[in-house]
Amino acid sequence: MVCRVETKEIEEIEPTNIPTQTAFWGRLKNNQGFIPGGFQLTVSEDLLYPGKIGNIKIEEDILILIRYINRDRCYAYVPYGPKLQPGFENYGIFLEELSEVLRPHLPPDCIFIKYDLPWENQWAREEDFFDPGGRWKGPPPVYTQELRLNINTNNWNLQKSPSDILPTNTIFLNLKLREKELLNAMKPKTRYNIRLSERKGVSVGEYGSEKIEEWYRLYSKTALRNNLTLHRCDYFSTILTNQRYFDENVRVSLLMADYEGEYLAAMFLILSERRGTYLYGASSSEKRYLMPSYAVQWEAIRKAREFGCTEYDMFGCAPNASSSHPLHGLYRYKRGFGGKLYHRMGCWDYPFMKDDYKLIKAQEVNNQSYQV
Repeated sequence: MVCRVETKEIEEIEPTNIPTQTAFWGRLKNNQGFIPGGFQLTVSEDLLYPGKIGNIKIEEDILILIRYINRDRCYAYVPYGPKLQPGFENYGIFLEELSEVLRPHLPPDCIFIKYDLPWENQWAREEDFFDPGGRWKGPPPVYTQELRLNINTNNWNLQKSPSDILPTNTIFLNLKLREKELLNAMKPKTRYNIRLSERKGVSVGEYGSEKIEEWYRLYSKTALRNNLTLHRCDYFSTILTNQRYFDENVRVSLLMADYEGEYLAAMFLILSERRGTYLYGASSSEKRYLMPSYAVQWEAIRKAREFGCTEYDMFGCAPNASSSHPLHGLYRYKRGFGGKLYHRMGCWDYPFMKDDYKLIKAQEVNNQSYQV
């Protein structure tokens, strides 16, 4: 089995569908207190897939963010990475080997590495984890998850994080479909709301930093209304100013729905390689009968197709249609646009300093909302 890494300049990271694994994201997080590091990963097939010989090597770039907790200690965070997904049976084996290979390249005071895995959840295809109505119930208890992931590892060191950072459940739309086919795949009410918004005269425009205050007015009200993490206004300014489209094929759009000079809904759309991602959304509590959020989302989907994207990530929803889930409303809204549910593995930690890690893990509070 072969697994090796070489350091790589952030700006040399190859374009990818996952925006959180791009040079753009490294620059963005550098402005927010993280220290980004780029690596080129080389892996033999036998480390990824059972039964492979290992004579074929696969190369992939990986972005790692270092965050200092205090002067003496830090941790490493891999946002939606590694992108290279092994077979289910090799999830833990690959992560252990990667962690040990990365260890010499990380600061000596690094307590642990946290992987925010974009990989499909191992229990998302098992019938026992779906209810009679076909709704996914979620993964088993943490102990069972850790047991399976650590099978055949040498150190039995992978631990499920107490909370997840990026969304673990999402909906992917197939943008290879034509516009008419995308509309036909939607729920009838969603299709109706898109057309209603258009008939009522809601228009959607693309803007830059000049509209950041208008965005923030909508966003702050939405965050407070829904008990979401409230970022500062300059956080969003950096999202717009850190893109270098011609260098890395990442484009950020601020889309805003306007009705008679009043902005009623808005969103940040990231176009990265072949994927469009709905990163942040906001809406006014007024004039909801005009359905502006549907107009914004539909325009984002159309822009992603024009850009050449083949998939669209709704970026976060409830794992199923249960009305008891706090994200049920968001689930209904996003599910209305069609697409398929996808369940990720979430955050997993590989401790290097076990005593320090135990203290941090004990202090970590379960967070119901995602942060990016």
